[in-house]
Amino acid sequence: MTELMNPKDFIISRKRKKYKFALFHNSPLCFEFAQWDKSFMPEVIEIGAGNGKFAVELATRHPEQRFVALDVKGDRLQQGARLAEQRGLGNIRFLRARADQIDELFAPKSLTSIWVTFPDPFPKKRSAGRRLTHPTFLKKYADLLKGATLNRSSNSKSELWQAGKLFLKHDNRDFFCWSLEQLVSEKWKVTELSFDLHESTLHDDYMIQTTYEQKWLDAGLLTNFVAARPPT
Repeated sequence: MTELMNPKDFIISRKRKKYKFALFHNSPLCFEFAQWDKSFMPEVIEIGAGNGKFAVELATRHPEQRFVALDVKGDRLQQGARLAEQRGLGNIRFLRARADQIDELFAPKSLTSIWVTFPDPFPKKRSAGRRLTHPTFLKKYADLLKGATLNRSSNSKSELWQAGKLFLKHDNRDFFCWSLEQLVSEKWKVTELSFDLHESTLHDDYMIQTTYEQKWLDAGLLTNFVAARPPT
């Protein structure tokens, strides 16, 4: 049995990372890469989830789906885990891992949706390979996503975003346009697109704001959004 850590042992300031990592370690919803419980098989993952509150809101709206919020910083993820525990959610997990490890964590063709929300744009050209919409990552996403199996006669909007799609939200227009170029080059099919998401008529789930998004919307920036299916 894993020995619990007492957050009080680390208190100098509650902002210290050791205190936050103790909270992460103690949460039954939080996992390190090496500890990941593969018996929990998600349909939806968020990569670069930050504090995970966006994924928590999705999990609250869709109790029939299983979610994973993935980020490299456990001190952030514990915030979402605490919120999920407060809400009594059993359909979400928080996983500290790198984005390039996703194919070691999840089975091929097992996911209905992958969200990439406001990733680091890595603006320097030499760092392009680290961008989460680089073709290297798009290949991983394509391998993990299920094919679309929707009933074409269905009018259910709740099903629309669960059909083997990648979703990207970002405030940086240059990065976003570069990402669109990669999708087109890799033969992904763009199904929904907006350069001002919150003035669009797209699905309500897309309008859920991350903590980062709220900050930049307040500063007057726009949210760019695209949904795309991998090549068949």
